[in-house]
Amino acid sequence: MVQSTLPSTDVLNYWNAINSIDYPSSDGLPMAESDFQRKYLTYAVEALSVYFRDRRDVYVSGNMFIYYEPGNPRAVVAPDVFVVIGADKHDRSSYFLWQEPKAPDFVMEITSRSTRSEDQGPKRGTYAFLGVQEYWQYDPTGDYLEPPLQGFRLVGRNYEPIPEPARSDGGLTFHSAALNLALRLEASGELRFYDPGSGQVLQGLEEATRAREAAERARDEAERARQQAEAQAQREAAARQAAEARIAELEARLRAQENES
Repeated sequence: MVQSTLPSTDVLNYWNAINSIDYPSSDGLPMAESDFQRKYLTYAVEALSVYFRDRRDVYVSGNMFIYYEPGNPRAVVAPDVFVVIGADKHDRSSYFLWQEPKAPDFVMEITSRSTRSEDQGPKRGTYAFLGVQEYWQYDPTGDYLEPPLQGFRLVGRNYEPIPEPARSDGGLTFHSAALNLALRLEASGELRFYDPGSGQVLQGLEEATRAREAAERARDEAERARQQAEAQAQREAAARQAAEARIAELEARLRAQENES
């Protein structure tokens, strides 16, 4: 948040001038991601949004312009995926850093050979300048990164690589301190987020919807089975009571006949 020591009238005029500047919410060009990039960009944004859905102080977005210098529309960067811990969860056209409490804590670029120079150079420098605590790169096609998932943690003003963990089951599992989540490069090369507490994979919206619908169907089937079992038990109890009553009636008749004789 930008602060000023200007007199109140000058401050008002300053912010009026700042707000009158046009800050585009897009560059007017079509998105140029490949299917590989779009798939994991969508998964990451959706999975993190689902995971943090009950946290009103966590904002998750992607492919959105972040403006970081008031009055300068060219001072902008657009991360593929970013998370801010401590920002209100509401829709935005762009993320204006001077109107927000802080810069993102977590940024991920779904990178490729065609975006390599920008992802490794200007964007990385900008994120460090803004104070982004963790910067991750994922190369879904293995064009140039080895391993295809790499993370960097801000130390001072520079990024230091997050050490590559030992491989397990053919994959790599990193820990994001910013999100308190595990980022796993599966043996297949796919990226997945995991909840380290439960060990469960984070699901995208479509996956989460299918899982919820499956769980609802399972609950409905279990309830139907319970009701059927209860009805069957009631029928059996009624039949047993009827049989016991019939036996008691027959025994009473038998005793009456014995008494008569």
